[in-house]
Amino acid sequence: MVVAHSQPSTSAPPKKTRRSIGKKKNARAVQEGGHDAEMAEDAPRIPVTEVLQDDGDDNVMIDTDVPDVTNKTAAPVFSPLPAGAGEGALKSETRRVPIPPHRMTPLKKEWINIFGPLTEMLGLQVRMNVQRRSVEMRTSKHTKEIGALQKGADFVKAFALGFDVNDAIALLRLDDLYLDSFEIKDVKNLHGDHLARAIGRIAGHDGKTKFTIENASRTRIILADTKIHILGSFQNIKIARDAIVSLILGSPPGKVYAGLRTVASRMRQRAL
Repeated sequence: MVVAHSQPSTSAPPKKTRRSIGKKKNARAVQEGGHDAEMAEDAPRIPVTEVLQDDGDDNVMIDTDVPDVTNKTAAPVFSPLPAGAGEGALKSETRRVPIPPHRMTPLKKEWINIFGPLTEMLGLQVRMNVQRRSVEMRTSKHTKEIGALQKGADFVKAFALGFDVNDAIALLRLDDLYLDSFEIKDVKNLHGDHLARAIGRIAGHDGKTKFTIENASRTRIILADTKIHILGSFQNIKIARDAIVSLILGSPPGKVYAGLRTVASRMRQRAL
């Protein structure tokens, strides 16, 4: 006699698929459709439709009253300004450049050479204020360039820092010249004799090292105590600044000369 033991089924109940769920929803919709149809008979009919015959048996309902979907928030259109609207008198701008006390005497001696380029080349109105120890400039109706006031301020500032007038005039004629200033303590904090020796290495015997850096990098350098001012283009200023930083950090002048000689030969090759 064989006894078979029946085990309970461990299989999970059948999962509901999207198709089965969709069938249930359609069945509900059919049941509710009858009630909706009765309500639709009592509702007023919308007459603004047309029935178009297609190639098939289906009828397509198209609404003839298409709503206006144009953008009503477009930018407003203004009438053009009259011809002489932009020719009104502009407000004049003023700039005051302070002059150090030790540069007031050279300013008075070179005033004609400073006054001429500012008025003739830039069309500015200039005056020297002795009480405030400054040079004041402002635009006028003869000023044609927008950046004329800034150029004039850079020119006067370059002279106030110690540059020659002929070198500072290059700022008015060329657009790619800049002024760069830094101090020795920005590179290395030196005191006493160490600071004096660093200044001596930058200047050299009778200014030989400074002149070599100027000629190799095509810049102009002013060594005013612990402050160093460089006038030149952006790339040339970087070359001169790197050489001066090397001297401040203690590099021998011979090594700096060799680096400048290499840089100068590359610049000549690029110029050719």
